[in-house]
Amino acid sequence: MKYKVSIISDAEEDIFSIWRYIAINDSVHSADKILNIIEKQVTVISELANRGHIPPELERIGIHEYREIHIKPYRIIYRIIGSHVYVHCVLDSRRDLEDLLQERLIR
Repeated sequence: MKYKVSIISDAEEDIFSIWRYIAINDSVHSADKILNIIEKQVTVISELANRGHIPPELERIGIHEYREIHIKPYRIIYRIIGSHVYVHCVLDSRRDLEDLLQERLIR
């Protein structure tokens, strides 16, 4: 089954922040490369959405409706609703997910 993928605004901000950080601290070429990898993985999600697993931090607190895939060192966290997939965030896996989600709630 092919899913329609939507990237919500928070995830778009995450992707832009990742690109900007890499462009400033490494190069625009490296930032573009990571952006292309993220875009390819979003395409994979549209075809194989169930491939991802439940983030362990969310599973521990009883939240099972989100899934994630990894693009080291990043995590793409998404939710499947019917024939749609909503990408909620793209996060650095070296940071604590709970802290990142709390920051997001405050924002």
